Amino acid sequence: MATRLLLLADTHLPKRARRLPDEVWAAVDAADLVIHAGDWVEPALLDELEARAPVLGVWGNNDGAELRARLPEVARRTIDGVRVEVVHETGAAQGRERRAEAAHPEAQLLVFGHSHIPWDTTAPGGLRLLNPGSPTDRRRQPHRTFMTATADAGELHDLVLHRMEGPVG
Repeated sequence: MATRLLLLADTHLPKRARRLPDEVWAAVDAADLVIHAGDWVEPALLDELEARAPVLGVWGNNDGAELRARLPEVARRTIDGVRVEVVHETGAAQGRERRAEAAHPEAQLLVFGHSHIPWDTTAPGGLRLLNPGSPTDRRRQPHRTFMTATADAGELHDLVLHRMEGPVG
């Protein structure tokens, strides 16, 4: 049975936006699992997401004591045969794949955030690295972004980087 995934990071609510965009809420409702790679800022979004879908999340550098008490720094779960790990920060882009493989030797997929820059690479040893960007704070990127994918029988399929334009709520 396939698992529909929604990948988020760096939502920064309510600092960067009052709420998640409608496109993201539609993706939440379509997902079997929401993966959030940190920088929630306030726990209210975690509560809202958990009320609508299962959540696999971690805390980020902008998350306070309450989120750190509820979420791990590194999350690990096998999802439909895919060994997934989630962290907030991976350091500089240069050398990221090598560092990630060394730090997460059991993972097939590493979801991370922090930079607000979408990222999709595969390390030489086969580790897939994904950063969904931010659905609320594009920083220097042309669009706000999030990702969807499907985990099925040990493989990741149907990865889509969703680009959003216009003002955020």
